[in-house]
Order: sequence, then structure tokens, then C-alpha cells
Amino acid sequence: MHYYPFKPLVDLKPFLWEDDEWPELKTTSGLNVYEEGDQVVVQAAVPGVSSDKIKVTYEDGVLRISARSEEKDIEKKKNRVVHQWNKVSSFNYTTYLPRPIDSQGLEAKTKDGILTITAPVAETAKAKEIEVKVG
Repeated sequence: MHYYPFKPLVDLKPFLWEDDEWPELKTTSGLNVYEEGDQVVVQAAVPGVSSDKIKVTYEDGVLRISARSEEKDIEKKKNRVVHQWNKVSSFNYTTYLPRPIDSQGLEAKTKDGILTITAPVAETAKAKEIEVKVG
């Protein structure tokens, strides 16, 4: 059996809100970490946040991504606030990378609300073939 914490609100929706005023509730982890060839790739959802508001840090195998964006819209009539709209978007992702990386090669790019971070796997973490000698 599934638990839906907002079910009571959904049942009351027709009585409380018009269709265009109903708040949209969505949750997602928004983070993918995988290896592609000799690179570690991290993709994070950051919709509506410009690249200058995103902070990426890497230390001791831990990658942190944080962002915060605010927009305000105030409608006034005769020095009185009639409507005020605030949109706040914030993201905090923390993840361990699957293998050691060369932090000098870290790159981060945003496109269509997705932040993509790529980093080459460190030479010390790559597979090596060891010659077996006869003793």
C-alpha cells in the first residue's frame, strides 16, 4: 500500500483552489553519477538557475553542487501591494565520486537546466597490467 501525504489536499482541491492556482508538487533526486570511458560524469538538475548562481566544489572525493536563485514580482496600485509573487529555487547535492579523479581536469557546463560535470579518472586509479616474473 502506498502512502500519499498530500491526498487530503488533493481531495479538497476543487473547493480550495482554481485549476491555475493549484501548486504543483514534484520531487526528484535530480542527480546522476556514472563513468563513461576514462571519465566520471555527474549530471544535476538545476532548472531555472543561471550558471553564475551555481557553486561547484570538490574535496577529498566529495563533489558538492549548490545553487540559489530568487525572482520577485510585485504589482502595486496606488502605493498598495495588490499581488506579490516570489520564486525561490535552491539545490544542494553532495555525492562521492566512484573513483579518484584528476581535479585539474574538472569541467562544468550547463544546458537546458542540466549541469554536467566531467572529470578524467586519475592515472593512479586506472587499471594496470602487471608482468608476472618467474622467480
